[in-house]
Amino acid sequence: MVNTSARLLQLLSSLSTRRSWTCADLAARLEVTERTVRRDIARLRELGYGIESEMGPWGGYHLGSGTSIPPLILDDEEALAVAVGLRTAALSGVSGSDQAALSALLKLRQVLPARIARRLGELDTAFTHTARPDDGQISPALLLDLATACRRGERTRLTYRDRTGTTSTRRVDPYRLVYTGRRWYLVAHDVERQDWRTFRADRIIDATTTGEPTDLPDAPDPAQMVNTGIALGPYPVRVTIRLAVPAEEALALVPPTVGVHRPDGDDATIIDIGGPDVDGLARYLLTLGRPLRILHPDEVRQAFLARTRQLLQDNQ
Repeated sequence: MVNTSARLLQLLSSLSTRRSWTCADLAARLEVTERTVRRDIARLRELGYGIESEMGPWGGYHLGSGTSIPPLILDDEEALAVAVGLRTAALSGVSGSDQAALSALLKLRQVLPARIARRLGELDTAFTHTARPDDGQISPALLLDLATACRRGERTRLTYRDRTGTTSTRRVDPYRLVYTGRRWYLVAHDVERQDWRTFRADRIIDATTTGEPTDLPDAPDPAQMVNTGIALGPYPVRVTIRLAVPAEEALALVPPTVGVHRPDGDDATIIDIGGPDVDGLARYLLTLGRPLRILHPDEVRQAFLARTRQLLQDNQ
């Protein structure tokens, strides 16, 4: 005798294979009475499956839209196709759904049968993600391991290569993964340094969980932390300006990965911007085409004034 749970799964699987089933056909397929079929249909509806009835001598049951997202029944090929699609979306940031795709892929991978997981691993070794010239390759398996560590709250040992090519081992408490549209970053609390850090995912060589729980004191806004690191971290020179436009317009002029914004009233925005040198920052500020005041440093202010005077002189 097949138990009720198994019979419900068989019934659901049968409904998904044809447009419509009569009660008698379902009863014959499942080797139960028509009364049992009607009772099982009611149970599936209670679970959120939108099973609709068609009246008349040729009527029956078919799957429709439910009121929630109930468990799905996928065969091997369907589960593999979904996993591959989610993996592609997570790595490419399709329609801004990268974080949702990564989360869904993590959940799916946890319940995949071993035979499908092996096939997905084989595909991972065969597929190559085409990165921009200045971007590194990201291992999908490593990215999922990092997501798992964040979700479970497990301390992790990273083997990490910094921008100079130096490799080190870091013990971190993973917090969030952030995707900027170009790269993935891990936001984590560095155990030895007792401070929050961001790590480019493509520079992480290996990540191994230690089984210890994470300790996350005063967790920051992960997206803001990554944007600040990208905008200011790599550059030796910084300038602070007051741009005479509201915050929303300022973000359109200076993206969050270029400058760190804070409103200054309703009609102005203070922005910190990093650059390779004083003259490069002065040139960039001229391209904004909006009223602005350079608050500091004076070196950038003088370079900006010199370029402005030269422009005026060249056009007299």
